Amino acid sequence: MTKVTAQLSVSADGFYAGPQFTGDGNWMDSAESAGFFRVTRWVTEAMSWRERQGFAGGEHDTNSEVVAETFEAAGAYVMGRRMADGGEIPWGEEPPFRAPVFVVTHRPRQKLERKGGTSFTFVTDGVASAVEQARAAAGGKNVAVAGGGSLVRQVLKAGLLDELELHVVPVVLGTGLRLFDADLDLGDKEAIELTPTRGIHTPQVTHIRYEVNGRAALVLDDRGSGGGPTVTTN
Repeated sequence: MTKVTAQLSVSADGFYAGPQFTGDGNWMDSAESAGFFRVTRWVTEAMSWRERQGFAGGEHDTNSEVVAETFEAAGAYVMGRRMADGGEIPWGEEPPFRAPVFVVTHRPRQKLERKGGTSFTFVTDGVASAVEQARAAAGGKNVAVAGGGSLVRQVLKAGLLDELELHVVPVVLGTGLRLFDADLDLGDKEAIELTPTRGIHTPQVTHIRYEVNGRAALVLDDRGSGGGPTVTTN
């Protein structure tokens, strides 16, 4: 059954990049870039990721197996326009996705066909439409929300996400682009409940997979006012 999934590398304090780069100049020299490359270092060192990019080398280890599994599970992708714009030139004529990609944007553009099975369809009528189109194109495999973090929040906010995997890197950035932010529009006594379904620890990163259970009310629990264990003394 097709699931809508998302996975993102984050610091221990929940940032997926440094402070957002909004000025002129080279993004690669920015604080946003520095934070992003720190939390994704485990990816770029993985052999399976490097092979997809056409690079040599890399480590064949647990982290590489997680990356390979993620690529294999995806039958279609959804991504934001900022990510698509930033990756178009570096990805070249044969991008690593090897599947249809649906880009959420406000700017219309003709569909791009690339080698290796990758295509980019620019969707201007919202994230729900992009997810629906990706489902239809996924061939029974998963729809992977590739990011960035703002798009992952949009999909989560809309109740469209079935599975979330966080790759938690043992570093504290202190500030930057936070994955979970106030724009989820949760009520004062409301939360999005998750169920952990898998955890894999390595020295570089801890991979935690969650089933997304949706919004639920926050209620007070019983703090010993009745029904709890009774302590007896002799």
